[in-house]
Amino acid sequence: MSVLLEIENLHAYYGKSHILHGVDLVLHQGEIVSLLGRNGVGRSTTVKAAMGLAVATGSIRFKDEEILGLKTFEIAHKGLAYVAESREIFPTLTVAQNLLLGEKKSRHSRWHANDMYSLFPCLKERQHAAAGVLSGGEQQMLALCRSLMGDPDLIMIDEPAEGLAPQMVALLAGFLEQLAQRGVSVLLIEQKLAIALDISQRVYVMGHGRVVFEGTPQALRSDAAICQEWLAI
Repeated sequence: MSVLLEIENLHAYYGKSHILHGVDLVLHQGEIVSLLGRNGVGRSTTVKAAMGLAVATGSIRFKDEEILGLKTFEIAHKGLAYVAESREIFPTLTVAQNLLLGEKKSRHSRWHANDMYSLFPCLKERQHAAAGVLSGGEQQMLALCRSLMGDPDLIMIDEPAEGLAPQMVALLAGFLEQLAQRGVSVLLIEQKLAIALDISQRVYVMGHGRVVFEGTPQALRSDAAICQEWLAI
């Protein structure tokens, strides 16, 4: 598998606060990788830095091109997408209008509105409804689908299962696996270990702004010391 995203010695800051302390991370084409850890350890900051949304130093290479220092819209145009934990849909616009705003105007795009409606029939049923009246799960699906409409090669998703009912979490897991099967890599930030370990090929665990573990889900499950020190609540 070819390397799609490579982060090296990443340091990031919010004002005078030093948040990331030399993060290294690699993600390959077609891979699902989860970034785990307790709240406040720098997981969200890592993906925000990759998207040009945090002050950072080091190196972030996407498709073998340095993107650190580029503007967010320039990074998005190169095929990197980000779904924030807050979802950030447009509540007064309809489902269909939200999808249209994310659309990449290209004949070669892998994704179109009908694909989204096929994946999530509930969105098709509510395509003319204002996005703000959707349930939390439906809004999460809409946020993911709107990002896909930009035809990304990699989608970074921050806590997508937060607040979702178990059946929606299962639907989400299946959706992310479908993305990987269709050639879209996934970097998943998730608190729910079950979904992360079930669908990921590899996982990273962060603590105090650093990566403290990298390996397979099986290796993490068998490492009681890492789980207790960095993941247990």
